[in-house]
Amino acid sequence: MRSLTRRVLLDTRYTLVGFPTAVIGFVLLVAGFAAGLGTAVVWVGIPLLAGTLMIARGFADAERGWLSDVLQRPPVRPRYKPAPPGAGRFRRLVNPMTSGQSWLDLLHGILVFPFAILSFVITVVFWAIPFLGLTYPLYGLITSQIEENGLPALLGLGNGYLVNTLFYFSVGVLFTVLMPFMVRGGALLRAGLGRALLTGVAELQERIDDLAQGRAAAVSAEANALRKLERDIHDGPQQRLVSLAMELSRAQRQLAKDPEAAQATIKSAIDATRETLDELRALSRGIAPPILSDRGLAPALAALAGRCTVPVDLDVQTVDRYQAAVENAIYFVCAETLTNVAKHSRATVCTIQLVRIGDVLMLTIGDDGVGGAHVAKGHGLAGLADRLRAVDGELTVQSPDGGPTIIVAEVPCG
Repeated sequence: MRSLTRRVLLDTRYTLVGFPTAVIGFVLLVAGFAAGLGTAVVWVGIPLLAGTLMIARGFADAERGWLSDVLQRPPVRPRYKPAPPGAGRFRRLVNPMTSGQSWLDLLHGILVFPFAILSFVITVVFWAIPFLGLTYPLYGLITSQIEENGLPALLGLGNGYLVNTLFYFSVGVLFTVLMPFMVRGGALLRAGLGRALLTGVAELQERIDDLAQGRAAAVSAEANALRKLERDIHDGPQQRLVSLAMELSRAQRQLAKDPEAAQATIKSAIDATRETLDELRALSRGIAPPILSDRGLAPALAALAGRCTVPVDLDVQTVDRYQAAVENAIYFVCAETLTNVAKHSRATVCTIQLVRIGDVLMLTIGDDGVGGAHVAKGHGLAGLADRLRAVDGELTVQSPDGGPTIIVAEVPCG
């Protein structure tokens, strides 16, 4: 109830305060645009048009601030095209006319006028009728003596204080029930126009920037993964294969002179081959774990938890399959985090929880270690943040010195 009341009050404030603002803006912008356009041929209208666009920008900024309350989202301000460096006075004067958003601000200031009237009327009516209807028992003692044929009488319901009270009070209750929906509808009617003209382009620009950052993050994450894989292969299997080749060469030389020594060397080479295969299997799990693609996140996370040297308490509350990019991102965040826990945290226990909340898949990993983890550039968690950003995800790290550490990865999965 408190949330509903707050919503109605915010919508009412937006509509009532915005109505006189819309009227003033409409008058100024129409007059300024008409005067500027009519005198543009003699150059007098150019500064008038530029000034009108700047006035429109001011009204648009005020509207964007109110929209954040109505639409329940942070305010988005578009990027107005700045004047070129070193531009002259005239170029700076006409600069607002070169920005497409400035003309959208002007268009909004003119078109919003009828929407503001309609939303204002809806709001006033659905506040006035409930107030008058619910308070009729107080003032009806006087008005019922004066009016001869009230609305109940015209509808054939009778006349008199009791009949009027029941009728008007019932109407007041009905309009009170409808008021939150109608006031909300009136506010959204006007806010929809504001979002389309005042923040639509800015939201599109932000989405393009997010996609560009996500693509750059994906490229960075893949490059880091390739460098890590190259380093792991160089430090592990490659060195073992070189050693294996040397062992086999030695065994070949020993075959004629000392068959028993050659037999021992070959046995050692076989053991080295098995170890190399184990390392290659571990690396292949890091590239594309078969259990993830075949059986999904729950078994894959269980396998990671089973291989971790720190005891892990696993809680997976969703067994659905998701897009490969989403599953891979969650898996690699979990794998890298568990590796960091085992190497650096000095933790005695680790917890993993995977849950779906709406259209968001949330992975939470905690440990009771020494803390100090962060996503600063150059650290391992920064690569995880880049990998998540590539799928529109987000990484949150809470790890004060002394612990505990909580890492939350959120990935859209709708």
